[in-house]
Parts: sequence; structure tokens; C-alpha cells
Amino acid sequence: MRVASGSMAIPAENRPLEIDCRRPWLVARLPGPHRMVSWSLNRPGFVAAERVAWREVRDADLAPGVDPAAWFVAELAREGLADAVGMMTARDVGSFERRAAHAGAAGAECVVTLGLNNGERVGARLAGEKAFAGTVNILCRASVPLTDAALLEAASLVAQARTVAILEAGHRRPGMVEPVTGTGTDCIIMAAPAGGPAEPYAGMHTAIGEAVGACVLGATRAALAEWIARRG
Repeated sequence: MRVASGSMAIPAENRPLEIDCRRPWLVARLPGPHRMVSWSLNRPGFVAAERVAWREVRDADLAPGVDPAAWFVAELAREGLADAVGMMTARDVGSFERRAAHAGAAGAECVVTLGLNNGERVGARLAGEKAFAGTVNILCRASVPLTDAALLEAASLVAQARTVAILEAGHRRPGMVEPVTGTGTDCIIMAAPAGGPAEPYAGMHTAIGEAVGACVLGATRAALAEWIARRG
């Protein structure tokens, strides 16, 4: 990125995410207000936000009888992150991978944490099997405003890129014939700057779709390689 000199400010859409990782928290601050879509536990659906927060959890945090959503909301409030869109993971949040990609004038960047102990294959859940802690959590940010429809389209590309990277690794849980395609608790947050003329499309034929897919594919591959290496 070329940094502006003198009194000229860098446009918000060209500024990268600010990452603060202090376990058990990983917090990404976006450059200004963003429109987001996700199925986050605390702020699902379409929301406006400037921060995304991961909370690293252990079995002791979510003992039997504890409502995970209520616990998480309380933890976010205690940390001063009530306005953030949040995700939980059993993965060491310090293991996050970050990538950026550009296609023409469009850009995207993402942050990924990944574990596959809870892996499933779409359409063939391991009924009755123990669900271990493990998930894939992804924040992806487009550099250009998107309509709500385009934001959903971009989120579908995030899911597609994640799945491609996971299938490439061919990981199987015991009892599985075919490789996992994700986990039962994956979460995706897709974000785009609020305000300004919005792009109506974000599919694979578009520049922003290319950038979204490329950065998520690269980050997920790297996070998966690191998870496999740690498991030996």
C-alpha cells in the first residue's frame, strides 16, 4: 500500500484492519462503519459495526447448564466489546491467519482461525458421535460498499473458498469415509464499508468477488496447514 504523505489522509477503504490479539481475545477494528452479515451468536443478521471479536474458550467456560450465547454476551460486555460482532473458538486465537487480495480497483482482506476437530461433511452428519471443540471462523472485509444482496453473494464466496481449501487437505474424522467440508459451528462475517454507491453484484465474474475468494482461500489454506502441523 502506498502511504499518503503530508496532510493527506489515507481513504478509509484503503486502510487495513487493525488487529489486537491478547488471549483470550482477538479483535479486528475496521476502518470506519461497516455493514455486516453473519450468524454471529450476539449480533446475527445484517448489522452496522466497526469491530469483530473472537473469544477463545475452554470446556470450563461452557460447563453443563451454561447458556453459551448468554455467557458470550456477558463476556463481550465485560471486555467493552458489546458493540462488536462476535465469534467463539476453542482454537488458540494467536494462531490466526490474515491475507489480503486485489483485483483491479477492488480489494478484500480476511482473518481466519481454524480447527477441524468438530469436522463434518455437508449432508452427512456424524449422528451420535461426540462433537469435539473445533471451528472455522472467518471475517472478510470488502474495500467497496455492497448492497445487501451483494453482501450475501460475497458471503457465499467466503463459504465456497473455505470449503475448497478444506477439501484440498482431505481431512477425515474417525468413522468418516469422505473428507470433512467444514465444522458444525463455523461462522462467517462478511463486511463492506457503509455509505457511498454500492456494488450490486459480488459473484465470481466480478473484481470484488475475485478478491474475496482469493484472500479467503489463501488464509484458510495457511490456517489449515498450521493446524495440521501442530497435530503432527
